[in-house]
Amino acid sequence: MHLIVPPERFTLLQGDDSLIAYTFNTGIAKHLFCKTCGIHSFYRPRSHPDSYDVNVHCLDGDVVSKFEVVDFDGTNWEANIEKIL
Repeated sequence: MHLIVPPERFTLLQGDDSLIAYTFNTGIAKHLFCKTCGIHSFYRPRSHPDSYDVNVHCLDGDVVSKFEVVDFDGTNWEANIEKIL
């Protein structure tokens, strides 16, 4: 589950030194992974390079139940990107 948030609503409290960046193809998206376990907790997505894409399952507490899951056509994501925001 991905949550797009603006930078002013995102604060990394700890663990910055445990992250490693990886970029695919265009290099626009900056994917961050934990060096130890490999979890992909958040990153700067190509679709919204000025925001953060946060993996909701990595947030503290029972927050998953507070979100509505909306299906998204990931195969044709560029044609459907306006549907997420």
